[in-house]
Amino acid sequence: MNGSIRLPMVEIFETVEGEGTQAGFPTIFVRLFGCNLRCVWCDTKYSYPPIDAERTMTIDEIVAEVNQYKSTRICLTGGEPLLYGEHSLVLIEALVTGVDRLVDLHIETNGAIDLAPFMSRIHSPKVRYVMDYKLIGSNEGGQMKLTNLDILRSCDELKFVIASDEDFIEAKQVLEQYPTRALALFSPVWESMKPERLVQLLLEHGLSHVKLNLQLHKIIWDPATRGV
Repeated sequence: MNGSIRLPMVEIFETVEGEGTQAGFPTIFVRLFGCNLRCVWCDTKYSYPPIDAERTMTIDEIVAEVNQYKSTRICLTGGEPLLYGEHSLVLIEALVTGVDRLVDLHIETNGAIDLAPFMSRIHSPKVRYVMDYKLIGSNEGGQMKLTNLDILRSCDELKFVIASDEDFIEAKQVLEQYPTRALALFSPVWESMKPERLVQLLLEHGLSHVKLNLQLHKIIWDPATRGV
């Protein structure tokens, strides 16, 4: 079956994880094509139309390519990697069972996909979710599945991309209104929110439970560089 399911792909590559709790660890990135949102500050516009998918791969081919690398961590990302429903589920299960050295599989999802079907079926402690919450500055804030906030676990991460002071206040209000067990990450939009300003806001508002989230890959390489 896994040899017949094909998914549209952007790339598979190995580098260090750039953000979140796994930042700095060597990681294999599996980037699927396609996204149901169009955030104004998106830094992977090559992962959705009108750009075309660079290729399609079967799930068996994806697992085989991942196994050519040495890292023990995998980031499943996009675009939106959960966009394909049952096929996304099968891919996650295949990566868990097909990569023997795996210690962590974190899935970057945009907050507009219901996580309940995935969490109810996938029980491996190696699988975690890094869920974005889109704020007003993204132009996609109304698309969030608020029920996801209730089911995120302590091993998961909840990321807010902060483009302005208004975004910061909204993120703070979301955390107050919808308490979650996931670790909250505040990540600055490099072009409009200076990291030092975001630190200032975190300290002024006493958000000691929130972690500043900087993207290492944009520090190490040119921010426009792909495959790193």
